[in-house]
Amino acid sequence: MDYFLELFFGGLTRGSIYALIALGYTMVYGIIQLINFAHGEIYMIGAFVALIVAGVCTIYGLSGVSILILAGIVAVIYASAYGYTLEKIAYRPLRDAPRLSPLISAIGMSIFLQNYVLLAQTPDFLPFPRLIPEFAFMEPVAYILGSPELVILVTTLVTMILLTLLIKKTKIGKAMRATQQDMNMARLVGVSVDRIISLTFVIGSALAAIGGVLVASYIGQVNFYIGFLAGVKAFTAAVLGGIGSISGAVLGGLILGWAESFAAGYISSDYEDVFTFGLLVLILILRPSGILGKSTKQKV
Repeated sequence: MDYFLELFFGGLTRGSIYALIALGYTMVYGIIQLINFAHGEIYMIGAFVALIVAGVCTIYGLSGVSILILAGIVAVIYASAYGYTLEKIAYRPLRDAPRLSPLISAIGMSIFLQNYVLLAQTPDFLPFPRLIPEFAFMEPVAYILGSPELVILVTTLVTMILLTLLIKKTKIGKAMRATQQDMNMARLVGVSVDRIISLTFVIGSALAAIGGVLVASYIGQVNFYIGFLAGVKAFTAAVLGGIGSISGAVLGGLILGWAESFAAGYISSDYEDVFTFGLLVLILILRPSGILGKSTKQKV
């Protein structure tokens, strides 16, 4: 039973990160039907920015938690700026072009950002300081759930609650939903569609940066290529749950995390990706629009 619980919470932690990144994919797709393949690289840039800030803070003698908070804030701001710029220069000029054009542009930006970080930093893995301390009250259950996992779960839960409140309770959220339903009608009623789309990229990038900082601190290393695999997994989670649906992205991320964790624990870690994508194919055969692709009304 202890082993099952360890795998369960491990999958929950992994799935929470996938869900955070998948929200960026699903929010952008929900509004402009674009698959932003560069989103994984924004996640990677957030992790690298946090590494640089953590290094500077360590020189000035700050402690682990304060470094984590400061690095997270700077990474969110930096990644949001990247997301905003990306939308401005790579996607907005192609908004009225055939759908294949922005898709190719997204793939190009993904490769560009990977190589940019490769040349500006290093192709090697860099150690990332473990900034999350071990809490004394977690000692009795540390064998199934550690302090870093708890921080990741709590941060993800709070972030998703705030995002849900933003979308359901604020004017910005109403404008996002109006833009998603009918862009032209939204313009007629006074919604600044361009601003809302830019804001969607900013919010999605901020969520990816939070995921990047948490994962880097948890795993203890970063590399220019980490965004590719995380981006593919998060995109899979978004498709699995029903791309365009926020609750679907969360559900897809959790299912993906549990599938990987239990497959690695009970079968073999060599086959975790095979098992995961096999599950995706099976669900898409049964429900091509994803688990919540049609039934949910909570979209942006």
